[in-house]
Amino acid sequence: MRGIFFLVYAYLIEMYRRSLMVSTKTMFLIYAPKFNGFRRFNSTARTYAEFLKAKRKIPAYRDFLKRHGFEKMTYRGLMPKLETIPVMDKENYVKWYPLEERCIYGKIPHKDVVIDESSGSSGTPTNWVRGKVERKRNAKFIQFGMRNLLGKDPMFIINAFALGPWATGMNISMSCVKFSMLKSLGPDENKIINTLLQFGTHHHYVIMGYPPFLKLLVDKAPIDWQNYRVTFIFGGESMSEGMRVYLLKKGIRNIYSSFGASDLELNISAENDFTISIRRLIWENKEFRERICRFTGAVPMLFQYNPSDFLIETSAEGELIISITRPHYIAPKIRYNIHDRGHIVHLEEVYAVMAELGISEDAIQKPKTDLPLLFHYGRADLTVSFFGSNISPTDIQETIFSKPDFSEVIHSFQIKMNESKDGDKHLCICLEKKVGVNDLPLNVQEFTGAFFDQLATINQDFKEAKRMISNPSQLSIELFSFGTGPFETRDMRIKADYFN
Repeated sequence: MRGIFFLVYAYLIEMYRRSLMVSTKTMFLIYAPKFNGFRRFNSTARTYAEFLKAKRKIPAYRDFLKRHGFEKMTYRGLMPKLETIPVMDKENYVKWYPLEERCIYGKIPHKDVVIDESSGSSGTPTNWVRGKVERKRNAKFIQFGMRNLLGKDPMFIINAFALGPWATGMNISMSCVKFSMLKSLGPDENKIINTLLQFGTHHHYVIMGYPPFLKLLVDKAPIDWQNYRVTFIFGGESMSEGMRVYLLKKGIRNIYSSFGASDLELNISAENDFTISIRRLIWENKEFRERICRFTGAVPMLFQYNPSDFLIETSAEGELIISITRPHYIAPKIRYNIHDRGHIVHLEEVYAVMAELGISEDAIQKPKTDLPLLFHYGRADLTVSFFGSNISPTDIQETIFSKPDFSEVIHSFQIKMNESKDGDKHLCICLEKKVGVNDLPLNVQEFTGAFFDQLATINQDFKEAKRMISNPSQLSIELFSFGTGPFETRDMRIKADYFN
C-alpha cells in the first residue's frame, strides 16, 4: 500500500509541475522560497516512486538489485529508507549491462530518441539515450535558467562545446535554439572570432564551452573584448576564481558555470551571482573557508539545485550520490555515484557561520531563492597523491591565476608523477606557455620556487608535505612552447587531460 501511495503522489506532483512548465512565467513557483522541507519530502517520495517503476520495468535494474542482495525496502515511519538501495555507478551498472537492458522494458524506442555519448576523456566513450519528454523538460529548465541569469533581452548563443555525437554539443544546441539565435561552431576559435567580427558589437553573445578553450579564445582573439557584450557559460570542469577574475578584466561581462553529467542530466544545478559571491568569500577568507568546506585544497564550485528534481546524498567517502526524481526517463538512474567529491550546505548554515565569524550578510549577495547549495570539489579520481597530500587540477589552476607572474605567461598545464629507482616520488608540473611567450618574468629556478610556494598556500596538505621533502629536485617544472611537447596532441573538442 505504501508503494501505491508514493506512485500516486509522484504522479500528481508531476502533473502539477507540468502545468507550471507550460510557461516560463509560472516556472518561478517551482523555486518559491520557504518550501525546502516540502521539496525534501518530494525528493524522497519521487525517488522511491522511480525506484519502484525501475524495479518493475527495467531488466538490468532487477538483476542489479538481486546481484547486490537487495530483498525489500525498509521504512522509517511512512518514509522509505532509501539508503538501503544499492549504489550504482558506471562500473557496476552501466558497463555491466547492455544499453537496451538498462532501458524501459529492455528496449530502446524506435523514435523520438537521441543517442549521444560522453567525450571518453576518462576512457572509452559511453552511449546514453534521451527521450522526448526528458529533452523537452531539460530545454525548459535551460531556458528558464538563462532568462533568470541574463534577463529577457535577445541572446546570440555560440555553442563552443564539442559537436558531433557528444552530449553537450547535441543537447545544448537543441535546447537553446527554441529561445535564442544560435550558431553551433564547436571549439574553433577562428570561426568564433569571425562570427563576432561579422555580426558586430550590438548583440549579447553567450559563448558556451570548456574553461581552457574559453581562455584560449580570449587570449588569441585580435579584438577588444571591452567593446562586446559577451557572457561565458562554461561546464565540464571547474574554473578557479582567479581565472574568472582574469577573464572579467579582459572584458567578458559575466561568467557562469552549469553543473551536469552525461551519465545523469546536463543541467543539474547552476551558478548565479549569489553562489559566486559565497565562493569569492571562501576564496578570500581563510577562516570562513575552513569552517564551511569539508575538503582542503582549491575552492570548490558552488551551485544551487532543486531537491525536488534531484536527490543528492554524500557517501562515507565524500562522493556525490545522485538520484533523478523526474519521471519518463528511458534509462533512469537511482542512487548513482558519479565519483565526484561534494556535499550539500543549506543557506541557514552559511549565515550561521558568517554570524559566528562576525561577517556581515552584506559581504555576499542576496539570494533570489533559498534552494540548497551544492559544494562540488571535482572528480574524486582526478588527483595525485604526494607525501600524503592530494593535489588536483583545480589546485594547479588556482595557483596559476593567483599571480600575474604565472597567469600572464601560462596557457595550460599537465601534472606528472614519477618514481625513482629508490622509490622517491617526484612531482612535475608541465606548463604550456601562451602563444608568442618566450621569456618568463623570473628565471626558471625562481619561477619554480615561487610556483610551489604558491601551491602550498592554496593546498594546506601540500604545505605540510613540502616540509618533508629533503631533495629539492622532487619538485620540478617543465616549460613548453604553445602546442608542443605533451600539449601537441591536445584535442580541444573534449575536456582537457591534465595528467601526463
